[in-house]
Amino acid sequence: MQVQSHVRKTPVSLIAGAIVLALSMPSQAQQAQAAPPPPPSPSPGAQDEAKNLDAVVVTGFRASLQKALDIKREEVGVVDAIVAEDIADFPDLNLAESLQRIPGVSIARDAGEGRQISVRGLGPDFTRVRINGMEALTTTGGTDSSGGANRGRGFDFNVFASELFNSLKVRKTAAAEVEEGSLGATVDLQTARPFDYDGLTFVAGGQLGYNDLSKDSDPRATALISNTWADGRFGALLSVAYTDRRLTEEGHSTVRWDNGPSSGGFAASSPFAAARLPTTFHPRIPRYGVMEHEQERLGVTAALQFKPGERTQLGLDLLYAKFDATRTENFLNGLSFSRTGTGKPQTVVLDGEIDGRGNLVYGRFNNVDVRSEARYDELTTKFTQANFYGEHKFSDDFALSGQIGRAKSEFDNPIQTTVTLDRTNAQGYVYDYRGNSRLPVIDNGFDVNDPNAWSFANGLSEIRLRPQYSDNTFDNRQLDFRWTLAPGYKLKGGIQSKKYEFSSRELRRQSEVLVPNLPAGTNLADLTKRISLQGTHVGGGNDSSWLIPDINAFNRLFGIYSNTGMFALSPDVASARGNNRSVEEKDLGYYLQLDFSTQLGEIPFSGNVGVRHVKTKQSSTGFALAGSTPVLTTVGRDYSDTLPSLNLVADITPDFLIRFGASKVMSRPGLGNLTPGVTVSVSGGNRTVSGGNPLLEPFRAKTYDLGFEWYFAEESMLGLGLFYKDIDTFVQTSREIRPYNTSGLPDDLLAGTGALPTDDFQFNIPVNTPGGKLRGLELSYQQPFHFLPGIWHDFGVQFNYTYVDSKIQYVTASGASSLKTDLVGLSKNAYNATLYYEGKRFGARVSAAYRDDYLTTVPGRNNADVEGTKGTTSIDMSASWKINDRLELTLEGLNLTDEYNDQWVDSTGDRVSVYHHTGRQYFLGMRFKL
Repeated sequence: MQVQSHVRKTPVSLIAGAIVLALSMPSQAQQAQAAPPPPPSPSPGAQDEAKNLDAVVVTGFRASLQKALDIKREEVGVVDAIVAEDIADFPDLNLAESLQRIPGVSIARDAGEGRQISVRGLGPDFTRVRINGMEALTTTGGTDSSGGANRGRGFDFNVFASELFNSLKVRKTAAAEVEEGSLGATVDLQTARPFDYDGLTFVAGGQLGYNDLSKDSDPRATALISNTWADGRFGALLSVAYTDRRLTEEGHSTVRWDNGPSSGGFAASSPFAAARLPTTFHPRIPRYGVMEHEQERLGVTAALQFKPGERTQLGLDLLYAKFDATRTENFLNGLSFSRTGTGKPQTVVLDGEIDGRGNLVYGRFNNVDVRSEARYDELTTKFTQANFYGEHKFSDDFALSGQIGRAKSEFDNPIQTTVTLDRTNAQGYVYDYRGNSRLPVIDNGFDVNDPNAWSFANGLSEIRLRPQYSDNTFDNRQLDFRWTLAPGYKLKGGIQSKKYEFSSRELRRQSEVLVPNLPAGTNLADLTKRISLQGTHVGGGNDSSWLIPDINAFNRLFGIYSNTGMFALSPDVASARGNNRSVEEKDLGYYLQLDFSTQLGEIPFSGNVGVRHVKTKQSSTGFALAGSTPVLTTVGRDYSDTLPSLNLVADITPDFLIRFGASKVMSRPGLGNLTPGVTVSVSGGNRTVSGGNPLLEPFRAKTYDLGFEWYFAEESMLGLGLFYKDIDTFVQTSREIRPYNTSGLPDDLLAGTGALPTDDFQFNIPVNTPGGKLRGLELSYQQPFHFLPGIWHDFGVQFNYTYVDSKIQYVTASGASSLKTDLVGLSKNAYNATLYYEGKRFGARVSAAYRDDYLTTVPGRNNADVEGTKGTTSIDMSASWKINDRLELTLEGLNLTDEYNDQWVDSTGDRVSVYHHTGRQYFLGMRFKL
């Protein structure tokens, strides 16, 4: 089954159509200017003045950098920004790629492009995103090694093309007027509005991309049209961005390593080092993999603005985004090394070599089960947002503003299908990491391209059908006032009501190893196709080309999508119940904030001080298992937070600023941990509850910021920011013994067990554990080289560096103390650097983004201490040539070093888990501006 992409008539598209008709009508000003009189000849003095003005006008990329600096300088808190020219001109596929240019922001990629961000070492669940001033959440589905389907609070930025937005702001300090929910930062994304432009504006661009691994050509197109009428009192805008992208991801993976006594199913009589194998790590599933991604991204924004009077302004923002994708994942698996060997001949180790870190880096084996696996996904994320806002000034000193809106993200993965072929007890299987610890030579011991060498058998092979869905909805209502008490003193306040709804569904077959027999006259030659590694070189003597199941052929033969018989799907399957859950949160917040601007002696001094109080009412629903009976269970609770904040800035000189911020902040618990989906078990005297914990407390922290900024020249800045966060609590899974009736779970789950609600149970659930300290610094430098002679005069540089350090005490599943180490997702060192040239016609930039290794799982699995991802350095470039004032040619290159996604297990063993790459990407295009 293939994705058929089309755009349905949504409310956004209907309104957008009306706007297009309106935009085609000339404004009054345009009619009046249809035949303008010739301008008078300027006097010589005026000519000289015009030349002087032209000499200081900054345009293009430099202008965008200057605007971002102006925003940063004027804010009271710690804020970094990117404005439209940055996004249009940086070589960025999406918003995450753009945001990584900001100090303290690092990104995680999926399918070769940015998906989620971390800010100052805190992962995506701790960063809140607002679009057009209203909180929103978008989620997609990735490969398993990239996090799979997103059912958390982290924002997936790859849903949007960066061209849809004209400014990005990252707010790193809290203020009472900015709603709660973030420990890391609040990211503000702003789409364009008609009053941002003077009269009729039309911009269009197109690009053709090429990837050197997939060898495919990919088109991109953008357009924006905007106009104003009635002397600038009414305006309308429409923008569209479209991307069609195909790429290949390939390499090697292992699904971790293990040294468990039963893992691998090794025979005790193996000729090689039998006594040492229990203490030696081996790959669980050594395999080659080829993933094929096809992605289509469409984004549409529409905006109306109206000024019925000098004191009143109204507006409507509409946003529609659709991200369609298909993905195939094809693996050649050495499966036995993850098994115990029970019920089959055990694996015999004929020969091997162990390195100095206890890794079995080479082995020759008999009796190895090998699997060819093909998975096919169809995925769609549809995001819609409508936001109506307005402001009225009752006087020069008092104004009311408000907004009401809804944002909804619908993630559908209706097809997630895996079919496997198997070969049992292969003889002479070899893997060899001695030449390359990331890309081994693998020889399966038989012809993996011969269909007769494989089998498809009931009880051995699998057909997995796992459709899944996830929806997130925000409803927002907000009313604010602004009252000027006296010159330099402004009181702000407001009330905000938010309703957030999350729901997740998954369906599965009752038995995935129940497969039909092949009909007479049908063989695997009719049901397979060949796949190969194309741009990954693993040396000679390998099986880098192999047969995979043809899922479309299996569907034509067996009707695997019929949802009947053995292919019937149900949510009531043990392995699927955990993803059938929902959370509803109703938040009511109030705030009061005083903004002030005064002088301390001769020093201008400004800031804000305020407090925000928010009450969260939460309801969580999931399947709880009482004995063997699933019971849909809902647990409600509420909690309140009072969050004071202070931001100060002193202009020590006109060009040197000192900032200080302090606040209490909170971030709500992860959605996966909140489910009441638990298993209640009573066996004799053993009473246990395992699963989620809907009574988790939020993450809470006290934060402090100190910043120094020196604007030492035009378009230039040198800055140092110091930050410290005292995180009160963290969430980890642990064991805890307490009475059942303290859990919030209904007593009905104890029916028939003989246990009482007052009995002590052992709870194996997520719990709040002590947090820790997080500290770090950010260094920023930006400057054009105007002081240099000749051509060097048009060069400039932008650079930032971030250091973060934090230690959290982790616990084991038994509740015992484990490691005290870095937060998951934290890179200690990160930097971004851009060298640019901005001439009269030609401009070029080279950008580098680096982040250190970071941890992904603590404690690690399969007897590893930790799991993590190696650091990356991504190099991108962009060049442009202005043919004239309206037409510009562009050339962009992304991931020029073809960085690998290198995931590992164990800090000492450094054992490869995933090692994939996606190739270099190039774009050639043009932009037109009316």
